[in-house]
Amino acid sequence: MSSEFELIARYLAPAPAGGGAGVSLGVGDDCALLAPTPGMRLAVSVDTSVADVHFPAGAPADAIGHRALAVSLSDLAAMGARARWCLMSLTLLEADEAWVADFAAGFHALCAAAGVALAGGDVTRGELAVGVTVMGEVPEGLALTRAGARPGEVLAVTGALGGGAGGLARWQAGERDCDDALLRRYLRPEPRLGAGLALRELASAAIDVSDGLLADLGHLCTASGVGAALTPEALPLAEGLATALGDDEALHAALRGGDDYELLVTLPEAHLEPARARLAAEGLALTAIGRVSEAPGITGAVPDGAAGWQHFSGDTP
Repeated sequence: MSSEFELIARYLAPAPAGGGAGVSLGVGDDCALLAPTPGMRLAVSVDTSVADVHFPAGAPADAIGHRALAVSLSDLAAMGARARWCLMSLTLLEADEAWVADFAAGFHALCAAAGVALAGGDVTRGELAVGVTVMGEVPEGLALTRAGARPGEVLAVTGALGGGAGGLARWQAGERDCDDALLRRYLRPEPRLGAGLALRELASAAIDVSDGLLADLGHLCTASGVGAALTPEALPLAEGLATALGDDEALHAALRGGDDYELLVTLPEAHLEPARARLAAEGLALTAIGRVSEAPGITGAVPDGAAGWQHFSGDTP
């Protein structure tokens, strides 16, 4: 059986010498040495993905690797940051080399697609979990935050909603075809890094939709000291969602399901069409779904129910 050091050297060390652009010293020493771009601010985020909490333990290993990195990169996208580096810790019950090889393939493939260098990490024994720290760069004063929304601005969302929840429902119903559109949205979410960069000078506030639209809109409103008037009938639903779940459950999935990793933004009315044009170049839609209001709270024809996923709430994902 391979040791953790052998697993790291064989599967989790990056291919480029030194670990990639901006990595002066990478995997194999006590710390990584990074060289940020002069004049930039570092954006740093960390996420832990736990088996059967954030992903099914029986999911394909390459999908688990992709997903663990994608959900962290989504935070950089929401800040308008360019992704640069990541650190990854992997906890395994046993050193299953075939599983690790597939996991690493999924993780490294997304690293390459996103332009991210794996600069270090750790492998240890225990219940299956993946911890990922991502680091990106954003010019000083241009980071998107949750605190910039102003009354009267447009609420808009990239892409489509409900696909993550719809995919989870498909998995729980026994669907294992990873080419299924909804299941793919759940197992292999796509962080909207290009959209974050495109919206950086047009949006006034942003957050990624990870816990559900209502929950994350609530976080944005609280940070900005505003409210929101939502138009649920305007929500862009993931393809096939209504067919799979029915109209009512599809709306519930879009509002509260989570795991979509789209960007929810606020922007002045005059910036809406320029923002749509920029995202069209990325092959992505931007849909207006409401307005920022001065009065606190979220209004609109919102069905009753929990706002979204919360750890320690007693809910089961």
